[in-house]
Amino acid sequence: MDAGVDPAGIPAGAPSLTVFNGHATQYLHEPLTARTGERVRIRVLAAGPSTGLSFHVAGGQFDTVHTEGAYLLEPRGVSTGGAQALDLAPTQGGFVELEFAEPGTCPFVNHSLVEAERGARGPIEVTG
Repeated sequence: MDAGVDPAGIPAGAPSLTVFNGHATQYLHEPLTARTGERVRIRVLAAGPSTGLSFHVAGGQFDTVHTEGAYLLEPRGVSTGGAQALDLAPTQGGFVELEFAEPGTCPFVNHSLVEAERGARGPIEVTG
């Protein structure tokens, strides 16, 4: 057991860590990468067990949002526009798509920011 993890926090609703892909803050050490103008798809699953998430990429706007088998927003489709977050309840999944117009670092987070502080965050390094 990790000395920084308190198992009693889970049933109390205050877990020590919140993770993306099984490891808290892993993307701070190994950022995701993209190129300007490249179409990026990010698949997201709110594995729970008790809370969902609000997936957000700062500096990006989703032109495609797909959740639980249905498009909520699709490029060049009937439902056009942009979205800032993909909200998922526990055990729900989906994906978002976006393109970055400029190079830079775009953080992604669980926009329930207490969860981002517990580890559900990382950067996307965008090159030109």
